[in-house]
Amino acid sequence: MESSEIYHIKQQFVLGAFKSLLNVPLPDVNSPDYNAALLYKARSHIALNDPKAALKLIPEDSENVALKAVASLARYVATTDSAAKDAALEELRDLSVEIEDEAEGTEREKALVRVLAGTAFARAGEVEEALETLGTETEDLEAVAVIVQVYLSINRPDLAKRQFERSKRWAEDDLLLQLIESNIGLATGKDGYSNSQSFYTEQLANPSMTSPHLLTARGVTRLLRNEIQEAKSDLEEALHQNKDDAETLAVIVVAGGLGAFKKNETEEYWSQLSSAHPEHPLVVDVNQKAEAFDELLTKFSVPPPISV
Repeated sequence: MESSEIYHIKQQFVLGAFKSLLNVPLPDVNSPDYNAALLYKARSHIALNDPKAALKLIPEDSENVALKAVASLARYVATTDSAAKDAALEELRDLSVEIEDEAEGTEREKALVRVLAGTAFARAGEVEEALETLGTETEDLEAVAVIVQVYLSINRPDLAKRQFERSKRWAEDDLLLQLIESNIGLATGKDGYSNSQSFYTEQLANPSMTSPHLLTARGVTRLLRNEIQEAKSDLEEALHQNKDDAETLAVIVVAGGLGAFKKNETEEYWSQLSSAHPEHPLVVDVNQKAEAFDELLTKFSVPPPISV
């Protein structure tokens, strides 16, 4: 059973309060909570797009399979070199095989390896490998959360709902389970997004759990409910808390297209997003469409004027 300290850190991680989590000092290296706290801190650095800080935390000679997996994920996120990315993915594949040996790590550590490997595979676009690694019949709620995100990313909310309904049979009324339900509601528009908005608002009422992630999520909900000015307020506060957050910048760009921000402001935010986060899905999608447009344009020739 986890200690109250690790329980609180886990809640912060689930809700995206990464900066608050990083301010919590690590327990003594001999404490039974040390590795768990270290893992959450390293993962928080990765979530804040600072994988190098995560790598500095993890001992290079660690034999802990979960710490090895976090280091591999950090290396994957840190590099733009395709060969280095492939090498990090191979490390995670090897670890996923290694944990099949009962002697390697605790069940919690093995489950975390699958979550981290599945996350990397999903980021790499290897959807089938991600789902196979995570295991669609898993009873690890973190793995279910990633599976749901994968299904939502490929526009399969029906499969995401199936995972949620399956999880309710064995998971307690966990905060992560509520977050999963809210994410599905955000993607499907169930009940006019009311459940999602209520969940985010409730969590934001706790000062130790508030985060740009929650503010951005509620901002998205408010945009979908056509509450443009309220959404703008949430997004501005989220950006104030973390000026380089990729998701916040992406939502602000979308909100700008809906009239929440002036055109020149929106263009500045787009420039910031595209330069700081060139691999963000929105940036990749827009760039691909721009390239396709330019290619079609070269094939188009203006017909000569018709003489009368």
